[in-house]
Amino acid sequence: MEHIRNFCIIAHIDHGKSTLADRLIQACGAVDDRKFRDQILDSMDLERERGITIKSNTVTLEYTAAAGETYQLNLIDTPGHVDFSHEVRRSLMSCEGALLLVDASQGVEAQTVANLYLATEYELELVPVINKIDLPSADIDRVSEEIDADLGLDPFEAIQCSAKNNIGIDGVLEAIVERLPPPDGDPEASLKALVFDAQYDKYRGVVMLVRVQDGVIRKGQSIRLMHTGADHVVEEVGYLKLEKVATGTLETGSVGYVIAGIKTIQDINIGDTMTETERPAQEPIPGYREAKPVVYSSIYPMSSEDYSDLTKALDKLKLNDAALTFTKVSSAALGFGFRCGFLGLLHLDIVQERLEREFGMSLLLSAPTVQYDVTLTNGEEVVVDNPSFFPDAGDVERVEEPYIKASIMIPEKFLGAVMELCREQRGEKTQFDYLAVGRVEVTSEMPLAEVLFDFYDRLKTVTRGYGSFDYDALDYRSTDIVKVDIMVNKERVDALSQLVHRDKARARALHYCDKLSETIPKHQFKIPIQGTIGGTIIARKTINAFRKDVTAKCYGGDITRKRKLLEKQKKGKQKMKMVGSVEIPQEAFIAVLKTEKEK
Repeated sequence: MEHIRNFCIIAHIDHGKSTLADRLIQACGAVDDRKFRDQILDSMDLERERGITIKSNTVTLEYTAAAGETYQLNLIDTPGHVDFSHEVRRSLMSCEGALLLVDASQGVEAQTVANLYLATEYELELVPVINKIDLPSADIDRVSEEIDADLGLDPFEAIQCSAKNNIGIDGVLEAIVERLPPPDGDPEASLKALVFDAQYDKYRGVVMLVRVQDGVIRKGQSIRLMHTGADHVVEEVGYLKLEKVATGTLETGSVGYVIAGIKTIQDINIGDTMTETERPAQEPIPGYREAKPVVYSSIYPMSSEDYSDLTKALDKLKLNDAALTFTKVSSAALGFGFRCGFLGLLHLDIVQERLEREFGMSLLLSAPTVQYDVTLTNGEEVVVDNPSFFPDAGDVERVEEPYIKASIMIPEKFLGAVMELCREQRGEKTQFDYLAVGRVEVTSEMPLAEVLFDFYDRLKTVTRGYGSFDYDALDYRSTDIVKVDIMVNKERVDALSQLVHRDKARARALHYCDKLSETIPKHQFKIPIQGTIGGTIIARKTINAFRKDVTAKCYGGDITRKRKLLEKQKKGKQKMKMVGSVEIPQEAFIAVLKTEKEK
């Protein structure tokens, strides 16, 4: 165990975690130049296209230190975006130390601080690393001061490197073996291993990624998952070295994979403890704090025939994404689907794309919303995350919505624009603190619902990309939320109902009406599109009918002939309006469910 190092790389988004992981893998000779590609640990096409890490990934490296001793380095690359903080938590529980990466030009940002707090919560040893030192805009002295002032770490111990250009990588590796502690555990004790992630292989079943705390895992060994109580026999065990390498055993302190013939996805829980059947451990390893969804949206298949495929796809995705939650729902307009909970809008976007790419699904998503606490006039309290279940306005005594504390780090020159943005998003107690010369942290208490749509994009716009954003949940506060319904030809479309603050209800309803009027094709009769609150119409658009020129063949003669034809057409249109139905195309739903600001 003395020659094992379990560590992860944590940082703000785009500070170079995946690139540094690439260089460490190359430096340890884990991959030859022919097979190497950038972001080698990012296995999903989606990660590579977007340039972000979505899933934590593990790789075991062999490194021979300057002193001549060989070490086993278990590297876990982690996401940087706030929506994937649950992945960071998983990684931290499997490690003894972490490289805290800071961009030499951007400096310490919001998510850097958030990840530091997570790492100290799990008592990890930290090694600060200043990356991108070769950039023309790099300011190492300023960043060193921020590491000292904002993070409370010794800036003189920071390793300077450029992962992109392979500068200082040897120094990072030496710091890992010298400054990070080895794992502790008892090889003779009963097996106790943490299942920190899992994948699904259609040929082998569930592949569990584990960190062995005590004991040893062997091929052929009978194991028990303590949460489910199910027993299984280990079919294969080994290390992840970009590919699975079977070893027959997994020693104390090691990180690797276990295949035990688990075919049913429901038989595995992320955060479970693996032990021996014959000699079980007395108590499990403290598992993960369950990720609590903050954003809710309904997912429907484009074709009702794909519902069973969507069910299977969500089950498999849940195995690989423990933060995803879902329950069955039905809609009059869209049929059967699932009400899903996410950790943020990016998480929602990623889940949608993974379902479409990995499982070939064609999907439609309802507008995202948060969870509201509603007190009824009879004193009953209900929790509502679906507009369809929002009580009638006359039955509602009080509505409370979740608030967050937003932390925004920006250059000083953007302070005015950011303060105005917070005000527009109903921010309260907005204040700012100077972290260093020219650098400001803005904190504001604002409703989570206001952050859902395009707050982050607008922040990046007003700060020209230099603003960073992180948030923590606060509490629930009283608010004036109303349910906006969309009526098409006087029929309510339940999939488009939305819970909105009263001050923004009309703007949101107008946006919906505009988008629908642009995308619903013309019919033989006029189609009114209305936004309503209760029985009150607050927005309206009308799609004009097709106008067939019924008088085209009347050449000259008495005007009454034309009038008779027009009158007959008018009566026909009225009859059509009464009996005709409006088919809303899928494109209309897709267009209308885009954010209000994309008009």
